[in-house]
Amino acid sequence: MSIKSYKDLLALKEVGRIVRLALQAMAERVRAGVTTAEVADIGGKVMRENGAQSAPRVVYGFPGDVLISLNDEAVHGIPSASRKIRAGDLVKLDVTFEKNGYMADAAVTVPVEPVSDEARRLVACAERAFGEAMKVAHANRPVNEIGRVVEQEVRRSGFRVIRELGGHGIGHTIHEPPSVPNFKDPSVTQRLTEGLVITVEPIIAMGSGRPVDSGDGWTVKTADGRLSAHYEHTLVITDGAPLLLTAA
Repeated sequence: MSIKSYKDLLALKEVGRIVRLALQAMAERVRAGVTTAEVADIGGKVMRENGAQSAPRVVYGFPGDVLISLNDEAVHGIPSASRKIRAGDLVKLDVTFEKNGYMADAAVTVPVEPVSDEARRLVACAERAFGEAMKVAHANRPVNEIGRVVEQEVRRSGFRVIRELGGHGIGHTIHEPPSVPNFKDPSVTQRLTEGLVITVEPIIAMGSGRPVDSGDGWTVKTADGRLSAHYEHTLVITDGAPLLLTAA
């Protein structure tokens, strides 16, 4: 969507605030010995206390309030009461909430110490690639510029973007135009426009970066079993620096 009024902006800021609160609370709960369902319950509690609902559950019938993916799972992991987080894990927390007809989406990767130096570099690279994208996410720039700088930063660090996964427009539903790839996709010809609401989300991996379905109907993993990382925020395009709706 594109923001048409101050009401749109206020509503998006509100749902973005709730997403941010849930992510922060969940990240604080992540530690060895805790189940992914326990972490998800924290996010669900924040969601309900603030009058929001799970957008993936509403739109796609996802079996949970939030998405939690571990290690080689890149995205869309299902929280489980039988799955405990372990030392050395990379825990990807992905939250998309809806409130009053507006949606926002964000994700972070939380390392559970002790993690390897390479895993730590992977997590830092995803965040750094997002930062590079913010430098070109301005009105009248090609959407493809975001993907170009993301992949450039990721490859420079020795990792790979998972090309089949990327950002997207958002606002009234989860996935709206335009597609925001993490590489320079020649099929994407749109330009960023003032007021456009999108997610930028480097989803990257060690190894080949090739994804496969896990078999549960939701979770996407790396084909070679290598670690992945995910970092995402919802933002509004302006003539200058983008407005981050889900960041502190």
